[in-house]
Amino acid sequence: MNRRQFLSFVAGGSAAAAFSLTGCDLELAGGRAKKQPNIIFLLTDDHRADSMGCAGNPIIQTPNMDALAANGIRFTNAFVTTSICASSRASIFTGQWTRRHGIIGFGTHFSEEALAQTYPMLLSQAGYRIGFIGKYGVGPKKNLPIDKYDYWKGFGGQGRYENKDENGNYKHLTQIMGEQAIEFLNGCSEDRPFCLSVSFKAPHVQDSDPRQFIYDRAYSELYKDVTIPTPETANPRYFDALPEFLRTSEARRRWKIRFPNPEKFQESVKGYYRLITGVDVVIGKIRDQLKQLNLDDNTVIMLIGDNGFYLGEYGLAGKWFPHELSIRVPLVVFDPRADSKRRGVTLDQMALNVDIAPTILELAHLSVPQQMQGRSLLPLLKGRKPKWRTEFFYEHPFKHKTIARTEALRTQRFKYARYIDFDYEELYDLQNDPAETINLAKDEKYQKTLTSLRKRCNNLANKAKGS
Repeated sequence: MNRRQFLSFVAGGSAAAAFSLTGCDLELAGGRAKKQPNIIFLLTDDHRADSMGCAGNPIIQTPNMDALAANGIRFTNAFVTTSICASSRASIFTGQWTRRHGIIGFGTHFSEEALAQTYPMLLSQAGYRIGFIGKYGVGPKKNLPIDKYDYWKGFGGQGRYENKDENGNYKHLTQIMGEQAIEFLNGCSEDRPFCLSVSFKAPHVQDSDPRQFIYDRAYSELYKDVTIPTPETANPRYFDALPEFLRTSEARRRWKIRFPNPEKFQESVKGYYRLITGVDVVIGKIRDQLKQLNLDDNTVIMLIGDNGFYLGEYGLAGKWFPHELSIRVPLVVFDPRADSKRRGVTLDQMALNVDIAPTILELAHLSVPQQMQGRSLLPLLKGRKPKWRTEFFYEHPFKHKTIARTEALRTQRFKYARYIDFDYEELYDLQNDPAETINLAKDEKYQKTLTSLRKRCNNLANKAKGS
C-alpha cells in the first residue's frame, strides 16, 4: 500500500487498521497513533517441550528462557503440525499446513508468489527492517532468498557447529549467531521497526559426525556431575511392543548411535542440554543489547521449537512420528508492553506452529492473509477468551524408506494416529495414559471412539489441504 492508497483507505471510513508508509506507527480510524513493536523470533531445532527449566525440568539450565516465561506467557500445549524441519519451518513462515504449502522434502523451495506471502516479506512490504540468521531450512542453497532481506546471515543445509574466526580461533556456531544478532541490532534505529528471525541449529545433532551433539567447548563441564534419569519408556519392553516397521525404522538406527547404553545416553542427553544452554546464553546477550540500545521496551520476543525429539523413549531417536515427545514444543512470548497481570502466565490452549505467522503479523498491526490457516495468538496473549481449537490435524508426508508416513488427530483427551504405508492405527487415551503406552485401537470398548476420530481426522485432512 503506497501513501496515496493509504490516504484513500482512511478517507473511505474503514474501521480497519492500516499501516503508514514508513511502518513506524499504526494509524487507527479513531485518529490515535500506536507505535508498532519490534519483533525477535527465535527458533530452536529439535527442542522438545520439557527441555527448559520453566517447563519443570530440574536439571537443564535455561535462566534466560525462564526469565522470558516469568515475565511473559508460556504455552503448555504447543505443537507442530509436521515434525520435520523443512515442513515445520515452511509452516512457520506461511501459517499453513504442509499439504497446503507443499514443502514436503528438502529440495522444494517457495515460489516467488508463496515467498511474498511469508511473514518476513509481508513485514518488509509494511516498512519493517527484516533480518534472518541461521538455518533457513526451506529449499536448496541456490534458492535462498538472500536479496529479500535487509540483513542476511542464513545458511542452507546443515551448517557446522565448529568454526574458526579470522585469527584461526575456535568459535561455536551458536556464539557466531549471537554475534550476528548483535550486529543486526546495532544497525537498527527507533524510527523504523524491525523483525529479526534467529533460526538456531541447536540442539540438532551434527548428523555426519559420530559425536552427534557438538556443543560449545565452553560448556564441557556443565552437567558433568549430574545423572540424567532414564525415562520409564526407555525400558526395552516398550520398544518390543512397537510394530516391526518402527523397530526397524530410521529412528531405531539413530538410537543405536545416540542411546545404545547407559553411558552413551548420559553423554548424548548432556550434550543436548549443553546445546540448549548455549542458545540460552545468546538470548541473554540479545536482551542485554536491546536494553543498551533502548529498544527493550518495545521489542516482543517469541521462542518456539521446530519439532520435538526422542531422547531414547520407546527405544527411538529423532522425531517424525506422532508421539507427544515428537510433536510438542516449547513456546514462550514475552511482550514488554503487556500489563503486569499478563506476566508469568501459562496458557493451556492448543497453540500450533501455523499460528506463528498470523501472530507476528497481528503484533505488527497488519492484516492476516486469507490463505494463512493458523490463528493469531494475540487474543490469548491479551487475556481474552475466544472460542479456541480443541483438536488439530497432524501430518508427516515425507517419503523415506525407513520413516513411515503418518497422519493423526490430537484432541484434548485422545490421539488417533495412522501409519498410512502400513495400514496400522493407534489410539491413545492421553488422560489415563499420557506416556502413550497402551494402544486402544483394537480394544472393543473404544471402537466408537476410534471410528469417530478416524472420520474427524479425514475431515481435518481435507480442510488442511484446502478442499
